[in-house]
Amino acid sequence: MLRNPNQPRLATDDVDPAVVEGLGPPIALFKAFARRPERARAIQGWGSYYLSRKCALTLRHRELVIDRTTALCGAEYEWGIHIAVFAAKAALTDAQVSSLATGGAGDSAGDDCWTDPADRAVIAAVDALHARHDLTDDEWAALVDAVGEDGAVDLMLVCGWYHAISYVARVGRFAPEPGLSG
Repeated sequence: MLRNPNQPRLATDDVDPAVVEGLGPPIALFKAFARRPERARAIQGWGSYYLSRKCALTLRHRELVIDRTTALCGAEYEWGIHIAVFAAKAALTDAQVSSLATGGAGDSAGDDCWTDPADRAVIAAVDALHARHDLTDDEWAALVDAVGEDGAVDLMLVCGWYHAISYVARVGRFAPEPGLSG
């Protein structure tokens, strides 16, 4: 049977509103997670670290990682949410948002809009991890110089986590959230 490719594949109904609320706003992704409360609680713990000031990355660097990762994965749903909610808080310019979305793998960090060497190192690391699942010694050194060793570990974990989020968002075929398109 053929199905509409724009029709959501993952159920987002029949969830306990309190479980969804523990994850954040009632968006489709969180509703899909909340269908299994144990999964939702585990994800809540992860998110409460990485989306807080406890993370070793600054909000700006965290969002560079998330925005670039979701763009490279083609996860428009998650990219749009993060751009709408966090781009201004991360002080991203329109040119930087565009660069994160459209810069070719390995190219975005070289765009003229990136003047801060730390931003360039973060974006280059995300591109390398996405392309090769590894960093060269020079890339590692530049990243540690930019964000410290704890920040580098958090960058790898956030990058990996948002690959997983991108898979769920893409396969789930979630419609853009009302009022939250990037």
